[in-house]
Amino acid sequence: MSVTICQSMGFVVSALGIGGIIASTCMDQWSTQDLYNNPVTAVFNYQGLWRTCVRESSGFTECRGYFTILGLPAMFQAVRALMIVGIVLGILGLFVCIFAMKCIRIGTMEDSAKANMTLTSGIMFIIAGLCAITGVSVFANMLVTNFWMSTTSMYQGMQNVQNRYTFGSALFVGWVAGGLALVGGIMMCLACKGMVPEESRYKAVSYNASGRNISYRTGPYKAGSGYEPDTKTRKGPGYEEAPRSEDAGRSYPSKYDYV
Repeated sequence: MSVTICQSMGFVVSALGIGGIIASTCMDQWSTQDLYNNPVTAVFNYQGLWRTCVRESSGFTECRGYFTILGLPAMFQAVRALMIVGIVLGILGLFVCIFAMKCIRIGTMEDSAKANMTLTSGIMFIIAGLCAITGVSVFANMLVTNFWMSTTSMYQGMQNVQNRYTFGSALFVGWVAGGLALVGGIMMCLACKGMVPEESRYKAVSYNASGRNISYRTGPYKAGSGYEPDTKTRKGPGYEEAPRSEDAGRSYPSKYDYV
């Protein structure tokens, strides 16, 4: 029962994590404009993995996608790739996990096969969570580096006002979702350990004869006619041996002796 609960909880937690990773990847608030010491507050800028948006004080929002791939920084493209890999592995892990659920019986599938499928889905969830956490952390490191570079430029007496960007809500969603996927994958691996059937161990038992050792010798087979006298005489209680007459050893002449 505990194995079924652990597997079910792992599936639910992993599904929430994969859903959060998808939502985080599609969100536009990966980086938001820092309004501290910003004299212009009528326009608010925020950026995502796929487009950049501008929201005015009147409520009008305009978004523009990135129409280039080679013009984007390499680390930015790496973050995209990590999030996509995490989503693909997470969705595949969900499909595998559905067929590996212990509470669902499909045909004549054995528990050992379901245990292997559960372990596979758990590993997929763990890798998906690590990809999401790594991608979000790399993007956060880029934001921190650009933020302090912009701050240094502003305090060096430059006249131009530069926009500084800070963490957006999508980063926090990605961190939490990656953690949920990671925890769900660990729970699936623990459930797999309890689903493996115990191997039957048979001990070899040697049987020895209780009496003395008897050796048998094989010899050539001799066919008999079935009319040979029994050479063995069975003696038992009440058996008396008949007296042997004197004529038993006498030989009588045959008819040929008189010729």
